[in-house]
Amino acid sequence: MAEIMLKFTHVPRSMPDKRPAKQRASDFHEIYDGFSPDAARSQASRCSQCGVPFCQQGCPLANNIPDWLRLAADGRLEEAWRTSSATNNMPEICGRICPQDRLCEGICTIEQSGHGTVTIGSIEKYITDTAWKEGWVTPIKPPRERKQSAGIVGAGPAGLAAAEQLRRKGYKVTVYDAYDRGGGLLVYGIPGFKLEKDVVERRIRYLEDSGVKFKFKTRIGEKVTLQKLRDSHDSVLIATGVYAAKDLKCPGVGSEGVFAALDYLTASNRKSFGDAVPDFDSGALDAKDKKVVVIGGGDTAMDCVRTAIRQGAKSVTCLYRRDRANMPGSQREVQNAEEEGVVFEWLANPDAILDSKGKAKAVRAGKMKLGEPDASGRQSPVKTGETFDVKADMVIKALGFDPEDLPALFEEPALAVNRWGAIKVDYRTMETSLPGVYAAGDIVRGASLVVWAIKDGRDAAEAMHKAMKAAEAAAKVAAE
Repeated sequence: MAEIMLKFTHVPRSMPDKRPAKQRASDFHEIYDGFSPDAARSQASRCSQCGVPFCQQGCPLANNIPDWLRLAADGRLEEAWRTSSATNNMPEICGRICPQDRLCEGICTIEQSGHGTVTIGSIEKYITDTAWKEGWVTPIKPPRERKQSAGIVGAGPAGLAAAEQLRRKGYKVTVYDAYDRGGGLLVYGIPGFKLEKDVVERRIRYLEDSGVKFKFKTRIGEKVTLQKLRDSHDSVLIATGVYAAKDLKCPGVGSEGVFAALDYLTASNRKSFGDAVPDFDSGALDAKDKKVVVIGGGDTAMDCVRTAIRQGAKSVTCLYRRDRANMPGSQREVQNAEEEGVVFEWLANPDAILDSKGKAKAVRAGKMKLGEPDASGRQSPVKTGETFDVKADMVIKALGFDPEDLPALFEEPALAVNRWGAIKVDYRTMETSLPGVYAAGDIVRGASLVVWAIKDGRDAAEAMHKAMKAAEAAAKVAAE
């Protein structure tokens, strides 16, 4: 049966490559190879064997997966793409980076019956890439242009999804972002071997061609206040994401060679654009020829270990305080990393960063065991008292992200947040404590998946539309 495979020029995917990491740095071509029409039809046709399409229930966007799979199986790709894009503003992105093994593919009925999952993500990517290639994706032309406008803070997936939905309704939309490019973590957080940057740039150009305005290098609270946005627009959406890195609390964390994951990934991604990155060019944020230790077990940690491999690290070790079954990251990503030569030290928690003359030289890790379940339902790691050292020239902290202090940054103390710093919203309307101001994505739910951000952006846009439409109707009645 034809299946799409990742192209690794050095070794079959079923076998780990045991060569030194630096010898493999140029061997990786992570992005899926082109899916042939025959392969697409072969995989998609497997869906017809399914009597209970659980896959749709496993998708946060409730994508009509069975319908567009059947259309693809029949060779009706344009219809398949239109069905897919009706509920997903970025199917070409979700097809590449969604953890399908934890969502639609993981709950696939055929997979549950032991016959192997339908490769839903690969087909989604193939359908949408074909749509772009064939010119089916055209700029938005709203049925009517409205006088009202919306301001969106953040050009990440939640903000971009909301911008598209509002533009389709005919609203004037302006997106403000602190970075110099649109996409947020899609551009600067996710490595190019998982998500090609021109794919994100193409989506930004599509929105620009559709009439959405972007104002980059605009940090709210500095050049523009939130109040000014409220005065300039009929509705405002906060979709900033979460960028405050959780820090490691142990001796030696301030040593030279210890970095936050986002600083490391951003430097690597900026180099792929050809930007000047002094900290990378100096060698500080370049893993080449270094012994790298990454601390964490989420998808960001997997991005870091696999980036380090591609940069030619001498060795790459991942420390995670729980076992493999309890890690939050994608198991598919872990398998990929293992095949690429990453060493995983499970049930290991950093006790200290050991240094020599202020420079990191090793991580002292405490061995853990799993105890009683915590509030998340996972077993809590408990110290055993044993330790071991892992040599390291570079230590990357990939412990997750918290919200920034937006009420202070935006100079808006009336913006209510919860005890974790995430913005409080009325989940029926996505409206914040400030009338006419909405919020969506990670800044509301905490660090999560791109697909959830897209859903939140769509939901917020619909609520904003209803509110602006009601205001327009009220103003019309008052004028009469």
